[in-house]
Amino acid sequence: MCRVLNILLALLSRFLFAVHGIVTVWRVVAVKGEPCYWLLLMGVALLGVEMAVTIKCTRNAEWKWFSPMVFLYLSTVIPSIWFLELNLLQSKLPINSSSPDLHLLSHIPIAAGLAELDPENWAAGLEQTMLIVLVLGRWLMPKGDMSRDQLSQLLMVYVGLGADILDIFDTFKEPEVKTNRAVIIVGLSLFSWALMQFPLVLTQTSPPKPIGEAQRTKDRTRPEFLPWMSSSCCSSEVWSLLLTVGLQDGPFLVYRLYLMIRENVLNQLMIFFTCKNILIVMLELYRIGVVHFELGGPVSGDRSPVAPQCQSERVEAEVLEASCQG
Repeated sequence: MCRVLNILLALLSRFLFAVHGIVTVWRVVAVKGEPCYWLLLMGVALLGVEMAVTIKCTRNAEWKWFSPMVFLYLSTVIPSIWFLELNLLQSKLPINSSSPDLHLLSHIPIAAGLAELDPENWAAGLEQTMLIVLVLGRWLMPKGDMSRDQLSQLLMVYVGLGADILDIFDTFKEPEVKTNRAVIIVGLSLFSWALMQFPLVLTQTSPPKPIGEAQRTKDRTRPEFLPWMSSSCCSSEVWSLLLTVGLQDGPFLVYRLYLMIRENVLNQLMIFFTCKNILIVMLELYRIGVVHFELGGPVSGDRSPVAPQCQSERVEAEVLEASCQG
C-alpha cells in the first residue's frame, strides 16, 4: 500500500512540474514566434523515464541527496525565463495579439484575460509560480528517507530561499539597470546558480543520536576516546550552510553591493536586502563555526564535556567502595 501511494505521489508531483514547464515553454514560443523553442520541453519530457528509473532503483521512490526530477524541471524552466527576460530587455512593447498562439488562446473564455497581459506581467507570473511549484512539488513527491519533521523544515527553507531569489528580478526594474545588458545577464546567472540548491537535499539534517549510558561508560575507559571522534568533519548541516553561502547569500551580497556602489541603485528595498544578506552571511558563518567546533573540534583536559561527569562518577565510586569496606 505504501509503495502504491509513493507511485501516485510521484506521478502527481511530476504532472505538476510538467504542466508548469509546458506553459512556460509555450510562452517562449508565443513571444519568439519560432516553433524550434519547443525543444526546451526536453527536460520535462524525460520526467517519465526518470520516474521509471527512480521507482525501480530506489526503495522509497526518491533519491536521498539529489532529486533528478527537480533538476529536469529546472533545465526546462531556467532557459525559458532567460529568453523571456532577454526579450523584455530588447523590447518593452506588448506582444502582437495576431500571433497564432495568442489568437488561439483568446478564444478560450477562461484564458481570454491571459492573452491581454503584457510580457512583463507574464514573466513575473511565471517566475513567481515557479517557486510555488517547486515547494508544492517537493511537498507532494515521496519523502524518501526524510522524516516529516525534516520535510517540513526543508519546505520552510525553500520558501525563504525563494523569496530572496525572486527579489533579484526587482532590481531589473530600476532605471539604472533595466537597459544594462551586462548587469541583467549577471543577475540571471546568479538566479540560475541559486536555483541549483533545489535539486540538492542537503538541507535535511538529523539530530545527533544519543549514546547509551553503557556505551558511553565503556568508551570513557578507553584512553584513545575523544568526544570529537563520534562525528565526521562536516555534518549535513555544515554542508547545507556552505551551499547556501556559496550558491545564494554570498553571490547575492556581492551583486547588490556592486549595484549600490557602481550603479548607484539606492532605495529602501536595496538597502534592506543588502543589510539582510550581510547579516545572514555573518550568522551562517557563525553557525558553521559553532557546529564545526562543537561537533568536530578536539577537546582536551578537563574542558572536555565528559571530563566533569567522569570525575564525579569516580568520586561516587570511591565513596561507595569505602562504605562497603567499612
